[in-house]
Amino acid sequence: MLKLDKADLRIISELTKNSKTSDRQLARTLGVSQPTITRRRARLEKQGFLDYTVVPNFTKLGFEIMAFHFAQWRHESYSTLSQEEGFAKEVNDFVARHPCFIFISSGQGMGMTRVGITVHRDYAEFRDFAQAVEAEWGKHLARNDVFIVSLKSDRILRDITFTHLLESISSM
Repeated sequence: MLKLDKADLRIISELTKNSKTSDRQLARTLGVSQPTITRRRARLEKQGFLDYTVVPNFTKLGFEIMAFHFAQWRHESYSTLSQEEGFAKEVNDFVARHPCFIFISSGQGMGMTRVGITVHRDYAEFRDFAQAVEAEWGKHLARNDVFIVSLKSDRILRDITFTHLLESISSM
């Protein structure tokens, strides 16, 4: 695996600010040659350190709710289900049918083993999604806790962005 040096971290930092920055502009900003940037950027991409995406403004796109889902399988259900051949496909199919998921993973904390983040246009859409979860997975879940955030709140202290990570990246 590639070991990152200060120059790599600076490139990542600048691209986090604006992933559309050209190699020419990066070279100017960082005080190195354009071929150096092009070579390093290609290496960072190949090694998986750079993955270009946009973090949309969910509110401007019409989403009012972000929900953080914390779940724990019933031990007996999970032991049985995880052995079944179609289980992973069933879970993946559910996620695919619900594009409101922006993140889902196994994990651990607060007595939970799964976490997901979803976005919804309004409470009715969220309720329909919650009912689908209950209908398809409720009998297998020991707990299914949800923390709902209003994206229209005037109390959001920091919007979803990665630009605030720049200080920690550049100080590595």
